[in-house]
Amino acid sequence: MVVKWNVGALKRTQWHEYLVRFALGGGITALTGWLGEKWGPIVGGLFLAFPAIFPASATLLEKHQTEKKRRAGIAHTMRGRDAAALDARGAVMGALGGMAFALIVWKLLPHMGAVSTLSLALGCWFGVSSGLWYVRKHHPWSRPRTARSATRS
Repeated sequence: MVVKWNVGALKRTQWHEYLVRFALGGGITALTGWLGEKWGPIVGGLFLAFPAIFPASATLLEKHQTEKKRRAGIAHTMRGRDAAALDARGAVMGALGGMAFALIVWKLLPHMGAVSTLSLALGCWFGVSSGLWYVRKHHPWSRPRTARSATRS
């Protein structure tokens, strides 16, 4: 996979889509703050592992992929759903890494310096997220059923 910057995608996004992302992200962040205020920082911190922008991002990604295929004359809508599902899978991997980060900071910060604790937590986040990506990418049981049955033939 090659990561690249695509400025054209910014041009295709309409202003109201940015507004939806901002509103949902802000709403989730405000809800997390309220939960932390009501039930304490541990409960609030658990909800910070949820990517605030994800719900809007996934729905807009599905919409854009479906529109792109419709303009190309393809009526099938699975491509948009598959793109949103892949985005969700990546968000889960990152969120689990974020939870590992939070656990390391929570447990070690009272006993170690901030720089060493944050460095260790960042390494842990990267290790967990990368490890989950590697497992998803390289193990046959993580592929869809059609891909698994094709590899057995």
